[in-house]
Amino acid sequence: MTEGSRILPISRVLSLVHRIEDAVLASLLSFLVFLAPLQIFLRNFFDSGISWADPLIRVLVLWIGLLGAVAAARGDRHISIDAFSRVLSARNRSAVALVTSLFTAVVSCLVAWHSGRFVFDEYSYASMAFSGIPAWMLESIIPIAFGLIGVRYFLRAAQQVQSLLAGEFEPDEAHELSTEQEGR
Repeated sequence: MTEGSRILPISRVLSLVHRIEDAVLASLLSFLVFLAPLQIFLRNFFDSGISWADPLIRVLVLWIGLLGAVAAARGDRHISIDAFSRVLSARNRSAVALVTSLFTAVVSCLVAWHSGRFVFDEYSYASMAFSGIPAWMLESIIPIAFGLIGVRYFLRAAQQVQSLLAGEFEPDEAHELSTEQEGR
């Protein structure tokens, strides 16, 4: 066995991480879709419910939202305002993408840092969320998710620097379509 065959290519590792992220997200969403109607059913027909269901549903919404943001950062599929893409050249679009990626990375890392401090305070004060579950465990997704988003956008910025230096720009499909339609 050669040295190179024992090392997993980075693309295979990333693919595995993406599948795990998607599986966790799908599992949490499936559980939420099961638990919320069950709670409604129990309340409407039996005048009772599961005591820990409502706070857990709130926590699930937090986790699903943040894990969804992490998944969106994977493919740069966050909501964005793209007012200048039609008028900028491919090089300038890449430069703007670099700036926005760096800004997003810095802000995400700042949120991760300060939310990590918040989670540590929750741990220090031994705050409880519900049913004896420490609040810090449930809130730990906040610094983790924003940290992952920050790392992904720093990596995207590094790729954009490489493409700017190499002079390789990804053509914008919307920009190409609009120029094709104008030529007709």
